[in-house]
Amino acid sequence: MTTVDKKIFNSIKKDFGISIGDMRHIIKDFHSEMIKGLNGEKSSLKMIPTYVDRPTGNEKGSFIALDLGGTNFRVLGLELKGNGKMSTPRVKKYALHVKHMRGTKDELFDFISEAVKDFLISEKIKIEDTAALGFTFSFPVEQTGIASGRLLKWTKGFSAKGVVGEDVVELFNDALRKNGIGNVTVTALANDTVGTLATRSYEDPDCDVGIIIGTGTNACYPERMSNIRKWKDPQPKSNEMMINIEWGNFNKLHLTIYDKRLDGVSSNKGQQILEKMVSGMYLGEVARLVFDDLIKKRVLFNGVKVSPFRIKYGFKSEYMSIISGDRTRGLSKTARLLEGIGISGSTAEDRKLVRTVCDIVSTRAARISASAMAAVITKMDKDLSRRHTVALDGSVYEKHPGFARNMRIALDELFAGKSKRIRMVLAKDGSGKGAAVIAAVAASS
Repeated sequence: MTTVDKKIFNSIKKDFGISIGDMRHIIKDFHSEMIKGLNGEKSSLKMIPTYVDRPTGNEKGSFIALDLGGTNFRVLGLELKGNGKMSTPRVKKYALHVKHMRGTKDELFDFISEAVKDFLISEKIKIEDTAALGFTFSFPVEQTGIASGRLLKWTKGFSAKGVVGEDVVELFNDALRKNGIGNVTVTALANDTVGTLATRSYEDPDCDVGIIIGTGTNACYPERMSNIRKWKDPQPKSNEMMINIEWGNFNKLHLTIYDKRLDGVSSNKGQQILEKMVSGMYLGEVARLVFDDLIKKRVLFNGVKVSPFRIKYGFKSEYMSIISGDRTRGLSKTARLLEGIGISGSTAEDRKLVRTVCDIVSTRAARISASAMAAVITKMDKDLSRRHTVALDGSVYEKHPGFARNMRIALDELFAGKSKRIRMVLAKDGSGKGAAVIAAVAASS
């Protein structure tokens, strides 16, 4: 790498850097946006009341859950036994096709109601038996009750017509009745973060934050009712309520030229800024834009003229995970991956630079995520005076090499010895089980 090449690369590395000072600024701005959102003022954080508190761990009963949050969805059967114990869920997975995601509301909800019917039949649950269903719907929803909520906007590539602005529970219940499953009623609506928090807190009373870092990203936590100043409905029995932050829309962040390029051609320009810097849907695209720039400046791949990195979303976030985890001699695994997407004859220096860019982009994502998480925790507990378990799920957090470790490093920088009071746990498949737990909470309230 020449002196000019190093100067170009070091400029990129610096622009993606998140210092401890940057993290503290993020926390401060995040707190400000949280408070404005809770007050009903204009904010990039919607701070949506979910109408439900954390479970006690004593809830009991058999429940069905539907987990819809991406191209695949699941139907589950789960028994809660009390004392923080639950059965191993019975699960069936179903694949959504483009016609369901981007067609009409009837095509979408008819399909998922048919999946529920298929699950009932396969599990030998009689169609005439009354059943309560918890519905995890992992899109921005303004809840109007424990079992009602209006879709604010589609994300994650969905655009089914006739759903935005409508009560998704009502649409789902209508589809269930239309398909002869009137015995099943949605008794609780939650998103995946609330479900993840509910699942873990059913067995762990210290769990008070739920986070998803996967295709999309979001978080939730329990807030004191006295702080939810926009709340106009009757006061619930509990003094707390889980808040769906919708933190993917947080916009008080430094954007590189690559972030600006990605946002500028997106279908939701100016929105979901944190998500575009953190989630699996966008990480690969951010890295691709860096690679494309380095190729054009002849820093990478000798400025190859025909490059797969010029194809929008042609470099997937999964590729980043493979490359960042490559410990083979000469990065041979990376060489095979690059050859597979159309880059042959890469040099060892090329491959090393590619891995470094992947690490830079993913490390920034981890440090932003840790900063936002730290903001949520210190909103509840300013001085970290007690223990906090954070339930995390999602492919980026779980599978990207070093992501969880980089979040932990960031927490250690922010809180020094007190960071040990924050325990991060992988809540695998928490969103589906959580829907059943939320349904149980609703049934017992």
